[in-house]
Order: sequence, then structure tokens, then C-alpha cells
Amino acid sequence: MFSKKPLAFCISVLCLVVLLGLAGCKSNIPQDTKNYAITAGSDGNLWYTDNLSNKIGKLSPATGSVTQYTIPTDSAYPIGIAPGPDGNLWFTEDLSNKIGKISPATGSFTEYNIINSVVAVDGITAGPDGNLWFTEYLAGNIGSISPSTSAVYEYPVPTTGSAPSGIVAGPDGNLWFTEMAGNKIGEMSPATHNITEYDIPTDASAPDGITAGPDGNLWFVEANGNKIGKISPATGSITEYDVPTASAGLGSIVAGPEGNLWFIETSGNKIGKISPTTGIITEYKIPTSKATPNRITAGPDGNLWFTQNGVSKIGKISPTDGKITEYRIPN
Repeated sequence: MFSKKPLAFCISVLCLVVLLGLAGCKSNIPQDTKNYAITAGSDGNLWYTDNLSNKIGKLSPATGSVTQYTIPTDSAYPIGIAPGPDGNLWFTEDLSNKIGKISPATGSFTEYNIINSVVAVDGITAGPDGNLWFTEYLAGNIGSISPSTSAVYEYPVPTTGSAPSGIVAGPDGNLWFTEMAGNKIGEMSPATHNITEYDIPTDASAPDGITAGPDGNLWFVEANGNKIGKISPATGSITEYDVPTASAGLGSIVAGPEGNLWFIETSGNKIGKISPTTGIITEYKIPTSKATPNRITAGPDGNLWFTQNGVSKIGKISPTDGKITEYRIPN
């Protein structure tokens, strides 16, 4: 479905997933998976994780040309990727339990071991304190790494078996994250490391991607609930919006340059947008069938860029007219 982890990892968390009533495991990867997460780098390019090929890729929004860099650790299975305050791209290595960084100038890698041996590092974001913050899906922790000292710290989420996934810095100076199995939204102070959790109204909704919206709220997707959620950082109140396409398999969400929120419909094979003022949702069909879109980001060119997990392509959608252009990724 809207999965990310390989079958071997899926088996190790199957009990956790089933117990919480999720419709499947996070790991049921399509056969032709070539890329997973995507972000905009400080160099003006798009950077993405290519988990089966064990590479980090770079795509020029101006020319569509692609360059790929092989991660030093074999079978690292990179997942999340985010720009750091140091100008490098930082990414998570799901199977090797490491945090990696790549220089956009040289393409050179550095890798850092996570303290615990089996954690399944997942989402990653730059925090307001100058550190990179990441989720540990299997261990149930929120972690941080300093780009200046490489010091790694891990903090347990109060809910056991929460399976934290997406993470983002909020407008209030805190870190906000989704608990895919805990069915909660978490808030963590980078200063005190205190964590507050908020229950999602829809049972077993499987929240995944999360982003800061232009309205000062945090917006997230509910993979099983088939809804877009909004949480107020001031009150913790949650509002939900039904997605028109049934069983769309929502996986990622990002704020667009024109003021809307854009999200992925993995199973629906669509890109969606929602107005933060009206809650109206518009959907756009991806030209390639069974593209299995996975993650989306705002590009430096004013477009939205997304990975297609079922085919070897990166997609681009214009926020002005919804036109979609696709770029093939080398095998």
C-alpha cells in the first residue's frame, strides 16, 4: 500500500501493525521501486533517496538531468532526506541504523551510527536549535544529531509501540511528529525534550507525513483514515478533512508556494491539494499508471516535486495549472 520498508523488516513489525488495526505493513514495496523521499537542497537542486539502488540522487529542476551517488554502506536503504543548516543534505539509513550526510558540492558522504542497534530510522528534519531531528520507527524514539559535533541523542516517545514516522519543525519552535501506530500527533520541545501527545479523532488513522502550514497550523495525512488532518500548536485541537478518492493511501504533505497544502495519494495515483482557508480538496491524476507516488516537496523553481515509487520517475506539478511533467531516473 503506502509502504516504505522492505519485506524482511515488515515481518519484524507485523505484530505491532496488526494489533493497532492498520490495513497493512509499512513495508510492502512495489517491485520497481527506485526512489522514496525528496527535498530541495541549498544548491538549487532536488535531492532524493533511492532505496533499492542504495543511492542519493540529484535532479536539476532547470534541465531534468540526474546525478546519482552510491552510499558507502551496502544495503543502507535510505528513507528520509532533509537540508541541514550546514548546507549538506542529511538522510536516514533505515536498515543500517545510521544517519548520513552528503555534500552537494563534492558528493562526498559521511555516516554516523545510531546508539541503539535496531531502530529503523525514518523521517528527518532540521530543527530550530541547529540540530537534525529524526524518528525511529521501530524503537519508538525521537533522535537528534548535531551537525557540528556529530553527537547523537535519543528520546523515547511516551506511548509504547508508537511507531513515529514523519517529523517537522513547527512555528512554535517545537518538533512535531506523527505516531503511525500510536494514532497520535506528538510535540517535543528541543530545549527540554518534553513530549506532549494528542489523540487523533479517527481510530487507527495511521498518520504519516506532517508539515507546517502557511496558516500557523501543522498539517498531516492519515494513511488509513483517508483524511487530511490539521492540529493547532496553540490548543492541540485537531480538524479532519475527508479526501474524495476512497482508499487513496495518503503518504506525504507539504506547503506549496501559493498558500495551499499539497499531498500524495499513493494508491489513488494522484496529487492532491487542500486550501487551508476553505478545506476544499482538488485532485490531479498522474499520467503514468501505477506510478505509486510517495513523497512531495516544494522546489526552488516554484513547482511541487514528487517521487514515484512504482516506476523510475520523478514528477513535477505546477501549482498554477496542475500540469504534471515526469522525468525518468536511470536504472
